[in-house]
Amino acid sequence: MLGYLAKDTDLLNYEKTGEQISTPNFIIENVSRRDVMKGMVATSGLVVAMQFMTTSEAQAFKPYPTGADGMPNKTVNDPHVFVAIDPDGTVSIVTHRSEMGTGVRTTLPMVVADEMEANWDRVKIVQAPGDEPKYGNQDTDGSRSVRHFLQPMREVGAAVRLMLEQAAAAKWGVDVALCKAKGHTVVLQSAGESPKVLGFGDLAVAAMALPTPARDKLTFKKASEWRYIGKNEIQIYDLKDITTGSAVYGADVSVPGMMVAVIARPPVVGASVVSFDDIATKKIPGVVAVIPLDGSMPPAKFAPLGGVAVVAKDTYSAIKGRDALRIEWGDSKHSVYNTETFKKEMAETAKKPGKAIRNEGDVDGALKSAAKTFTQDYYQPHMSHAPIEPVVALAVVKDGKAEIWGPFQSPYGARTDIAKSIGLKPEDVKVNVTLLGAAFGRKSKCDFGIEAALLSQKLGGTPVRVQWTREDDMKNGFYPTTSHERITVGLDANNKVTAWNHMSVAPTILSTFADDNKTGFFIEHGMGFVELPWEVPNFRAEMGESLAHVRIGWFRSVSNIPRAFAAQSFIAELAHETGRDHKEVLLELIGSDRKIDPKAQGFPEDFWNYGEPMETYPIDTARFKNVINLVAEKGGYGRKMPKGEGLGLAVHRSFVSYVATLVHVKMADDGTVTVPKVDVAVDCGFHIHAERIRSQVEGACVMGHSAAMHSKLTVVNGAIEEGNYDTHEVARMSNYPQNVSVHIIDHPFEVPASGMGEPGVPPYAPALYNAIFNATGKRARDMPLGDQLA
Repeated sequence: MLGYLAKDTDLLNYEKTGEQISTPNFIIENVSRRDVMKGMVATSGLVVAMQFMTTSEAQAFKPYPTGADGMPNKTVNDPHVFVAIDPDGTVSIVTHRSEMGTGVRTTLPMVVADEMEANWDRVKIVQAPGDEPKYGNQDTDGSRSVRHFLQPMREVGAAVRLMLEQAAAAKWGVDVALCKAKGHTVVLQSAGESPKVLGFGDLAVAAMALPTPARDKLTFKKASEWRYIGKNEIQIYDLKDITTGSAVYGADVSVPGMMVAVIARPPVVGASVVSFDDIATKKIPGVVAVIPLDGSMPPAKFAPLGGVAVVAKDTYSAIKGRDALRIEWGDSKHSVYNTETFKKEMAETAKKPGKAIRNEGDVDGALKSAAKTFTQDYYQPHMSHAPIEPVVALAVVKDGKAEIWGPFQSPYGARTDIAKSIGLKPEDVKVNVTLLGAAFGRKSKCDFGIEAALLSQKLGGTPVRVQWTREDDMKNGFYPTTSHERITVGLDANNKVTAWNHMSVAPTILSTFADDNKTGFFIEHGMGFVELPWEVPNFRAEMGESLAHVRIGWFRSVSNIPRAFAAQSFIAELAHETGRDHKEVLLELIGSDRKIDPKAQGFPEDFWNYGEPMETYPIDTARFKNVINLVAEKGGYGRKMPKGEGLGLAVHRSFVSYVATLVHVKMADDGTVTVPKVDVAVDCGFHIHAERIRSQVEGACVMGHSAAMHSKLTVVNGAIEEGNYDTHEVARMSNYPQNVSVHIIDHPFEVPASGMGEPGVPPYAPALYNAIFNATGKRARDMPLGDQLA
């Protein structure tokens, strides 16, 4: 129990009150669901868990099921774990999710503060260490934070409010029903008497000593009573620190006696050190040790690649020492991997029958009897996550204990993996979480934390910070898969689609964790592949065999990127091929308003709905169509464009949210592609903080632009060629989406919140390529764009 003052003050936390600074105006629009949903929810009722409550019911919201119970360590809603109150009235709220720019370090505590009636300027945020048995799941990935923890955090806040009111009632000797928390106080209003008021600080000890109330005793604020939720008035908690340069990231942490290490890792996955010469290295001033590290061959989860570590008194000396090493590397079975050869092999595999993952109707028969067939192929290379902050970790392993600091997306996962690697129990390891200077999935893998712990242990407890350089991160990281997507459709005499066959060939992320099965697994299959909502009688999604030769890892929106790129580009091409309007063909494919029944439509038994129950998060075609129509309206789809300009449309559902994107492209005389405007329509269910959604969508458009226009990794003889932003390019100030307008469909709390960190990425690339085609008449089918328009 935290009591009335958080005892975890030795955590790496950012203890300050919620100061705010001014920010520029931004373009954002909340769209009434009545304007867009056209009565859909009111008439169809969604599902039982999503029925709207009357005003009187709103104070005891009916919980709806989410996929949180399927996650390790589920959720926790104990107010004694998440909230502490100082005698001076300061409210400390623990945030157990990692902050990488999404705003979750603000958003979830904001929910707690609102429900408990705390004044935000009296709130202090404390970052939790990796401890899922205490806090619940901490894997900050999969766009799950709000959709899994919105309800528990409302329960935490409501429980604290009731505990404060109970403590005040006991102090005044009155019925608790007469006491009401309001504005960081509890007020007693008796007829004919002046109100009595006690501050939260006055009640801190007594309130936090009370047991956690049962959920059926809690009341919840009505939407009209919310002070922060949905109001878009609270800035992110760390904004001032980030803006002024005082925020604490992984490389900012230091302890007395700390050494810095950089590691020469094998250029090819699975290669090992045959021999090394460190004579010149040891002559570099500041170098204190040269330590070989054992390597690993996938499947090895997040085990380090191994190599030779140079430990020095500072980063510069460590890098200079590493540069002076002479290493002979052994061979690896992955030395055969070459990008261009592999690209051709995937294309050939895509032409052959594969493993059917979803098979509805008779695709082969329908294709044979079709009046016409149409086929196209699409390609995505490996890319680097390229976060602005390369991975880094500091470790102290001494006397049977270990303490780690770093930008971990999954701090408890890191804790258990690090403990195993150094032979300790998880309870003897503490993982502290700093701010993450972007992550995109890379920092879910804790190899960098394991490296730091191993080196500290080998040096007898000396604190060691392992610093990855940009080149390390690009050449020795985990990468999104490369893929070849081939789509074939059959058309009838009226150019209506009668059969859809999608062949995907892509090395699987499963190869990082288990023996490579060559065709992926249910999580990858559920990302824009088997669950496409087309109302077509014959549908097949099949996988071709492909082996992984690099470490495959999560990337922002994962396999949704190549699948959305393929499907949404293909539909635009199909429209052009048949002389029809793109939007018309897209809406026709989606078909009637319905909630898709996976069993009735040939989905695999292990169909993955982003881990969420279908009754709460159905695949709803009306919501698909609503975002398409909204973005078309807001972006002026269909208007006549000047010469050299074009609009491109795409839509995708991922992480149980619906996003439609309309990109406006302008071609310069020299062929340069510029994007003066992007409109994005978002349906993510109930939302807490519109500004954070807008921020995520803007970032997603920039990241999508990087992937579509610039980013790729080239592998030659198993080794990554690119090493920095000069060769693995990203969007720059001179060429990025200049104006992003985000149109958010408003929903009440009873329409469950869905993911928003990732869904903005997948529709961007196809919308951009569709716009380029409409501006130039030239179609590109490989990412990145490169010189395909030449």
